[in-house]
Amino acid sequence: MPVVESDLHSIGELARASGLTVSALRFYDSAGVLEPALVDPVTGYRWYTDAQIAPARLVAGLRRVGMPVPEIAAAVRAEPAAVHRLLDTHLRRLADGLADARREVARLRALVDPAPTATTTLLLSPADLAAAVDAVRFAVGADPALPVLSGVLIDVEADGVRLVASDRHRLALARAGATVDGPSVRVLVPVDLIDRFRALLDAADTRPVRLTVAGADLRVAVAGRTLTGAALPYDFPDYRRLLREAVGERPAAYRIPVDVPALRAALTDPAAPTVDREHGGTQLAVTVLGLDDRGGLRLLPAADIPTADLPPDPLAGSDAIGTLRIGVNGAYLLDALDAAGGSQLVLELDGPIAPLAVRRPDDADTFSVLMPIRL
Repeated sequence: MPVVESDLHSIGELARASGLTVSALRFYDSAGVLEPALVDPVTGYRWYTDAQIAPARLVAGLRRVGMPVPEIAAAVRAEPAAVHRLLDTHLRRLADGLADARREVARLRALVDPAPTATTTLLLSPADLAAAVDAVRFAVGADPALPVLSGVLIDVEADGVRLVASDRHRLALARAGATVDGPSVRVLVPVDLIDRFRALLDAADTRPVRLTVAGADLRVAVAGRTLTGAALPYDFPDYRRLLREAVGERPAAYRIPVDVPALRAALTDPAAPTVDREHGGTQLAVTVLGLDDRGGLRLLPAADIPTADLPPDPLAGSDAIGTLRIGVNGAYLLDALDAAGGSQLVLELDGPIAPLAVRRPDDADTFSVLMPIRL
């Protein structure tokens, strides 16, 4: 049906009807979110129909709650159920952001008005602590220019501790239950102290390890010995935010069970297929992961990797099975497999530029994330 000029509204009229400013309407037109029904070819004036008032009000509301422009564009064109999903995702993001802000404000208050040093004591199973350290140790950074990544973060919770390590290319997390006496605390433990007490854990008896944190002072009692050290004076990056950025909020496109011995053998085979790519200014032999015709994992040879390959979205359908290609550092993947332990793991894949997660099938709290290498 052709647009009848008498039924059109000027940009000013739509602004008043929707709560958006004229400049905002111009912006959403240029962004392809809310385009006018008619643009006068002579004057450039924008004209809108009655049917565009409700979408404009939706845009105004989504803008007020801070939804990103790409999601606003999707919401304007989506069915109601999809809009509700977008709103739910955005609410979770806002809640996470508020939690991040509260933690940052607490740190700022401590800088402005330092509280008396509190002491927190933890009692941990030697076996559980050893397993948690082994699960994250491989990801500790070794770049002297990034001392903030040169330790293991111990994040004390009400009933346990979360251990976190990252070197920017990979992120590893593990959790151990603990009896906690004292306030929650986050402490960045130097890797040399981590290695010193880890060496004692295998010889420890059934008595719990006692970890005491008093400000920057650390004390670990294990196997009849007491080790002391000082926490690193850095604020470890917010791993919760890093994790959200890495693996997102929706389930991975593919969750692939992996036989670890078989994959390890394939990766360490001198004839294992790789492709040469430049990464970080150096040439690197890249391991490329793909899917076989049964949806299982396989290493792709160079012949299957076109130059400047950009695979389709793995959510696009069954054709993605043959074309999904993810480049990784094979040595890093081996480290992650060894750190996870066990003969069966799950790899979570999303696409060529999305991080790869290595998970234990029976432990949601222990996993690692590897950044991909663009092919």
